[in-house]
Amino acid sequence: MSEQHVPEDWILSDRPERPEEACGVFGVFAEGEDVAHLAYFGLHALQHRGQESAGIAVADGHSLMVVKNLGLVPQVFTESDLTSLQGHIALGHTRYSTTGASKKWENAQPMISSIGPNTIALAHNGNLVNTASLREELQSLGARFRSTTDSEVIVRLVDHFTQAHASIRGGIRDAMRMMRGAYAVAMMSEEALYAFRDPNGVRPLVIGRLPDERGWVVASETCALDIVGAEFVRDVAPGELIRVKDGVLTSEQAVPPGKPSLCIFEFVYFARPDSVLYDCSLYEARRRQGAALAATAPVEADLVIGVPDSGVPGAVGYAQASGVPFGEGLVKNRYVGRTFISPTQSLRQQGIRLKLNPLRHIIAGKRLVVVDDSIVRGNTSKKLVQLLREAGATEIHMRLTSPMVVWPCFYGIDTDTQEQLIAATHELDEIRDFIGADSLAYLPLDELVASTGRPACEFCTACFDGDYPIEVPESVRRGKLSLEPGA
Repeated sequence: MSEQHVPEDWILSDRPERPEEACGVFGVFAEGEDVAHLAYFGLHALQHRGQESAGIAVADGHSLMVVKNLGLVPQVFTESDLTSLQGHIALGHTRYSTTGASKKWENAQPMISSIGPNTIALAHNGNLVNTASLREELQSLGARFRSTTDSEVIVRLVDHFTQAHASIRGGIRDAMRMMRGAYAVAMMSEEALYAFRDPNGVRPLVIGRLPDERGWVVASETCALDIVGAEFVRDVAPGELIRVKDGVLTSEQAVPPGKPSLCIFEFVYFARPDSVLYDCSLYEARRRQGAALAATAPVEADLVIGVPDSGVPGAVGYAQASGVPFGEGLVKNRYVGRTFISPTQSLRQQGIRLKLNPLRHIIAGKRLVVVDDSIVRGNTSKKLVQLLREAGATEIHMRLTSPMVVWPCFYGIDTDTQEQLIAATHELDEIRDFIGADSLAYLPLDELVASTGRPACEFCTACFDGDYPIEVPESVRRGKLSLEPGA
């Protein structure tokens, strides 16, 4: 398919070019500590996982308070907000929407609910695949919903089963038995902090210990432990439920573990390079991905550059392995993120210029290897190639540290329907021609897996190979799988 056959509204769409992660969660139990500020800085470290809303709830053993709103972490919280949140348990959340309208206050988290004499707050990363059936069943039992998210479905499930058990842990256990899909959840009552994870462990969730045994932390990534000075202890195991009460952490296997299925895109793009997953440095994994690209897709060039930020470690690895010099050819404007102030139409059409600016004196007259993490729709890559050519690059060879994204995600990643994924409808040379590059190469899946140091059987690779580890109902698949298998 040639460029002129691609609809113009697709090219200029506001849909994200990269897959977007769902959320970041952070919880802390620490008596005598300023837990609201700890949660605030933890959310700062997890801001990359969601930029649409943020919230912090704090409990003191008797009551629970929450502050949440639309916007980035520093936009949502003031110093007076944090000072007013007094207690020894805190729960934080930063959100990117995959279910539920994004710019709607009711969908911001933590979600709050009363369960008998208790109040709970819940923060969720992931996506359930049986949300509709659970919501319908809960509504038939009298549950009322204020938001459109699957996270509130989890809250109502816990509510329903807790009342039946007169035990929050019992309520969580029964809720986990009903839930299908991906979930890494941190939750709190007035007296305790909880964390639980789906049986396949699709989304990450880690446990940390504050210095001098002052308290416990749970978070989506280890980088959030680092920022508050907590030491990584271990992952929350698939199907595990932990509780921290009176400073003591207890654990139980709430549901049997399934096939380990950590999302492999964490190693490509989602997680911060200073985080650790599966005992592997994300930076080192991405450097190895670039080195593997140099071996599988070599090219004569003058300079290797990375697309900030996720493409830079891969570019370093490519340069080291190929002997082609590494250089900084693109400068990122780090203060352009998701904003509620839309640019003008002319600026919107330029798109990438708001975020990246080329260093003309570095790239002019050069044959470039440009390393990026992925191509989903092709829009941003097309504009990037144009930007580099206008800056004087004589050749542009795109190298991606992931395989082709051919299948949509149902587990908490915001990808388009399959027909909107350019690799699902185009051959390699067609994608190359569409983005305007001189050559294009993707990292083979086996090389991506090898970069992690773990076997393929421990990952979800569905977006690359269509092998979904958790069964997806046909009614849910129908909305995204628009092509026949093998099309």
